[in-house]
Amino acid sequence: MQKARIKLSSVDHQKLDEVCKQIAGIAERVGVKMSGPIPLPTRRIKIPVRKSPDGEGTATFDRWELRVHKRLIDMQADERALRQIMRVQVPEEVAIEIELKT
Repeated sequence: MQKARIKLSSVDHQKLDEVCKQIAGIAERVGVKMSGPIPLPTRRIKIPVRKSPDGEGTATFDRWELRVHKRLIDMQADERALRQIMRVQVPEEVAIEIELKT
């Protein structure tokens, strides 16, 4: 039987966890085996920005950080389950990628 690998990524971890709970609920209702959500390492993007726009004064910096959270879900590729997953309302902040493996 084929497996579906679902990769989720978002800046907002709460919305990411909501989508993971919906997918887990679908897998439980349909009765397919599921492993996950497996939290992958959070990617931290750090950007130092100079505070003074004209370059005069002391060299002070703001340090901005963007965190990208990722989750991985593996489940059996049952047709009913995948159709229901395609109907899940995914927020704009959450990126979802579904890959079928043999």
